[in-house]
Amino acid sequence: MLDLGWPELFVITILALIVIGPKDLPKALRAVSVVVRKARGLAREFQSGFDEMVREAELDDLRKQVGKAGSLDYGEALKKTIDPSGELTEDFDPREFNRKIQDRLAGKGEDLRPPRRAPEPAVSKAESAAVDEAARGAVDPERGARPEESAPAEDRAADHSGRQG
Repeated sequence: MLDLGWPELFVITILALIVIGPKDLPKALRAVSVVVRKARGLAREFQSGFDEMVREAELDDLRKQVGKAGSLDYGEALKKTIDPSGELTEDFDPREFNRKIQDRLAGKGEDLRPPRRAPEPAVSKAESAAVDEAARGAVDPERGARPEESAPAEDRAADHSGRQG
């Protein structure tokens, strides 16, 4: 709106005193305040009408979007997502698939399960424990002792004699 500061208001007040006079100044101020109040009311009404039009326009757009979402063919959208080129649907025959399932349920069809694996040879518990310990390095397979115990006796004696001295 108008950008009036204190200096401008002071000049307007002095001019109003000179032009209107001190007797009629309160009546003039009341008239000006009534005009300003009416102008603000009109501005408020205009703003609310404009806001209402914007809300209605947004609601119309929203209604259109909801209408588009409601008319979406989910089956077609799923086909486009999973098989955009159409190769899978060309290779798939639902009647043949249905016949295979019916034959399988009747016991006539081919077995679609993967073939069974041959059982592994049985290993004794003692053999598997020895292999596990050797793999962990817990036992030296040649000497049957732990690696730190498999050092020659002379080295172990030298270690003990050096510590006592």
